[in-house]
Amino acid sequence: MSFIERIRSTASKDIKRIVLPESEDDRTIYAAANVLTNKTVKPVIIGNPDEILASAARLNVSLDGAEFIDNTTSPDVDKYADLLATIRAKKGMTFEQAKEMILGDRLTFGVMMVKAGDADGLVSGACHTSADMLRPALQIIKTAPNRKCASIGFVFEIPDCDYGENGVILCADCALNQDPNPEQLAEIGAEAAESFEALVGAPAKVAFLCHSTKGSATHPFVDKVVEAVKIAKEKYPDVMLDGELQLDAAIIPEIGQSKAPGSPVAGHANVLIFPNLEAGNIGYKLIQRIGKAEAYSFLQGLDKPVNDVSRGCTIDELTGIIELTAVQAIQKANNQ
Repeated sequence: MSFIERIRSTASKDIKRIVLPESEDDRTIYAAANVLTNKTVKPVIIGNPDEILASAARLNVSLDGAEFIDNTTSPDVDKYADLLATIRAKKGMTFEQAKEMILGDRLTFGVMMVKAGDADGLVSGACHTSADMLRPALQIIKTAPNRKCASIGFVFEIPDCDYGENGVILCADCALNQDPNPEQLAEIGAEAAESFEALVGAPAKVAFLCHSTKGSATHPFVDKVVEAVKIAKEKYPDVMLDGELQLDAAIIPEIGQSKAPGSPVAGHANVLIFPNLEAGNIGYKLIQRIGKAEAYSFLQGLDKPVNDVSRGCTIDELTGIIELTAVQAIQKANNQ
């Protein structure tokens, strides 16, 4: 079973309501139709219902089973405005300002639905920049009670590859934290391990990557990773992790045995933690483009699942992220 097949199988067992606020984008309509066909998600599409159904008719797809909510006429506007004003009170937001924002922005309305517990998750980004998408998620949903930072992970399914978990590898952080300190890096490792086991269904083996393996180089960059590993081992004793490890030592058994003998992770890592955003961004794009890998990005560490897709995403990628978000929602519900 492929990664995305497993995600769909899991999502289909406990249908979650996932908000799609970008109803003006045809890819959203297609993806909503796909998850309905797959019987994996109940999409909640924000916008004018007549316009949404007209788009579906034009695209010749069925949205039977979807839910449509117009944020400009919803009876919940005042409820969400009151909640948003309370959340942002220290920033000086008034009820009137909150209401204007909710009426004028489908994304904010959708995030408030998730915050209030009226939906299980949200996917956006096809029409929004990552900054515009992440801002309400971080300000309104915020991090989970046991987390201090959020991060962005990527699951890759690499064809004809034996590394990781039969070609499936999770990488983090690849798109959010510019230069995480050791405490943040340790937490990102724990978040990634939890995500891997929930999404892939196999034990996580976490490698903290560096240009050094077990003291082969000396530099403040190395010191940061060494300290992160020390913290992670102390705070998360149940997570199988090790570092600092070079990439080849992390994923190739022979090299792992040579460079880090006795390591429980070296040569067998399926979760790769990058030391900073520069390395993470370059690394994930190398895997995706040169490895011709299917890539699925997601936010981790938030109190509730809200995910960002690229503005260049395909319909299939958007469909997959919606279903992955539903699996995250199932994980959250099971952990409560």
